[in-house]
Amino acid sequence: MNQVQPITVSRHSSQEERRFALTQIYRQVLERQPYAYERQSLAQIEKNFLKDKIGVRRFLKELGHSEVFLQAFYHHASNLKFLDWCFKKFMGRAPMNQEEIQLYCDILMKQGVGQFVTTILDSEEYRKAFGCFTVPYPREQKYYASPKAYLESQLLNHEHFGQRGWGVPTHYWHQLGLNCDGGVCRHPEADEVLAPLSSQGEDEELWDLVKLFESSDPGQVVAALSMEQRRALRKAML
Repeated sequence: MNQVQPITVSRHSSQEERRFALTQIYRQVLERQPYAYERQSLAQIEKNFLKDKIGVRRFLKELGHSEVFLQAFYHHASNLKFLDWCFKKFMGRAPMNQEEIQLYCDILMKQGVGQFVTTILDSEEYRKAFGCFTVPYPREQKYYASPKAYLESQLLNHEHFGQRGWGVPTHYWHQLGLNCDGGVCRHPEADEVLAPLSSQGEDEELWDLVKLFESSDPGQVVAALSMEQRRALRKAML
């Protein structure tokens, strides 16, 4: 990832500098500039920011709670994908691990989307990384929790909105070996043409497997399946 030059405003920033910072905020958070009709609902917080009444972090809170942001990223996405996007937009990285995902997912589900956004922006990590006046950006951290955390941050920070759909977050599609490019997640084997497993033919073999599941412990059956049987069963379910 190329090094990003942080954009920071201060009490001494000119109107031009603040307008440039505003453009960069929208580029980081919305991944575009607001449409004309959206600017009507954002007009007041834009005015407050340009007049130095609020800083970057306060502006981000207002934007993150706005219907413009929620309509674009929350209402049509899974909770986990929304969580993914918020970490990218506000923290400049992907979630580190399952524990962090669980922590923030609990906040989102139990306390609501507003508190979820506020918790991220009020976090100690955010304050240390960006403070109150720096626009968030994709970060290159000195140390990562694991090679996996590094790879997922690279993938997420280079992902365009909608590129890998609105359902499966980076932490999971990468683990599952799915290809989500184009907005739809599929397993690479989904389109494979499999030869019949035996002379009985694939349909008969699958029917035998179904009957075996009905009469035996599923865990033991799965453990005993051959590679060909596993592939055929997965193919039948896709």
